[in-house]
Amino acid sequence: MKRSIIIHPDPRLKKPAAPVADLSDDLRRLAGDMLETMYDAPGIGLAAPQVGVLSRLIVLDCVKDEDAEPRPLVMFNPEVLAASEERKVYEEGCLSIPDQYADVERPAQVRVGWLDRDGNPREEEFDGLWAVCVQHEIDHLNGKLFIDYLGPMKRQMITRKMQKLKREMARS
Repeated sequence: MKRSIIIHPDPRLKKPAAPVADLSDDLRRLAGDMLETMYDAPGIGLAAPQVGVLSRLIVLDCVKDEDAEPRPLVMFNPEVLAASEERKVYEEGCLSIPDQYADVERPAQVRVGWLDRDGNPREEEFDGLWAVCVQHEIDHLNGKLFIDYLGPMKRQMITRKMQKLKREMARS
């Protein structure tokens, strides 16, 4: 089932999400809904707070090649275990901040640990777009948006555009 994506500014996007204590069928269903919502948007990552659920759950799939096999990942309680000294700048966007993009600098590689949808502990090294995406989504779980890395002027300009978009959406 497709979910509605919360648009910034919204207080739910600034709150830290609670750790998932038990993998219930409801949470597994939510993960499936989030993947469907992400693919439909279309996007490459989505965090539970973006659909109004303050739980530490993210989904991502950074396979962009049409001919390649999709690689949907569901991560409960993801955390960055290690990050490279090397940093990389990447132009980021966000489904909660539609049509707005900005350069953000992050570690180039990260090692991430999480629980999969069966409750098994997993660990993997990510780089390139996957590293950017997983860090961006984990930020959402900590109440942080990519625009929080920008200077105050640029951040305010994007926030004003989003307020205007929300007013227009409410009218239609």
